[in-house]
Amino acid sequence: MAKRGVHIKIQGLTHRYSARGAPTFDQVALEAQPGDALAIIGRSGCGKSTLLHIVAGLLNATDGTVHIDDTLVKDPSPRWVMMFQAPHLFPWMQVSQNVGIGLHFAHRPKEEIRSRVAESLRLVDLQDFAHANVQDLSGGQQQRVALARSLVMEPELLLLDEPFSALDAFTRAALQRDVRSIAKRLSINIVIVTHDIDEAVLMGDRALIMAGKPGRIFHDIPINLSGPRERQDPAVQEARASLMRYFEEATKSQEDASETEEETDDDTEAQRGSSSNHEAISAADTFGITRA
Repeated sequence: MAKRGVHIKIQGLTHRYSARGAPTFDQVALEAQPGDALAIIGRSGCGKSTLLHIVAGLLNATDGTVHIDDTLVKDPSPRWVMMFQAPHLFPWMQVSQNVGIGLHFAHRPKEEIRSRVAESLRLVDLQDFAHANVQDLSGGQQQRVALARSLVMEPELLLLDEPFSALDAFTRAALQRDVRSIAKRLSINIVIVTHDIDEAVLMGDRALIMAGKPGRIFHDIPINLSGPRERQDPAVQEARASLMRYFEEATKSQEDASETEEETDDDTEAQRGSSSNHEAISAADTFGITRA
């Protein structure tokens, strides 16, 4: 497979699920160079998965733009592909048929499909399972099939929506390592959303911390670790501790802002109540109404 990668530029991105609804996130901006691996980390509800769906062209933004190279993203494309939490395979098909399904619908020649499927299966270490039924595979192997199905399209950008969250710790660690290794080998960009600090450190070149409702990016932190990353390495542990401090800071800052906003709302309501009571007493005095 040829090396590839993209320049990503997001400007002023805002999303609402309805015209009158509160924004999911507001004025998000970020940029990534070809081959970058971005990990977007945040608690549930901050809008990170919605952001990923907009980058994938699966969802429209309310305002703002996403450019991949010079292309304004409005629709899905084989240039950028997405992996979800569940592999979404066709259970009645063999592994090779699942991997090649996109090429089949793109009407690629049969020999090209065979060649590209075989190469993708080698990349994910499933070459010995090409003719196996996907129902007979483990959860980790099924997620590798989904990864091969994504890679066979020769994408420039791989979007990962917590694809390893349902796997056991050992399988998850192996896939985290292998996906990063494959992406670096092919210079593919990665954008992964996660709530797992360890996963962000193990897979990302940068960690973007989202927090709040509406969500926004509080920190953009480089993760400068060379070579293969192992969870027990001191450098990895140090990076994890640093990222955790930034994450807690962002979360605390947002909680403090929410409490201040609630107190302001309570004070405003109290003032409105006092003002209304004063107005009622004044009106009663004006019209000679006896007050109890």
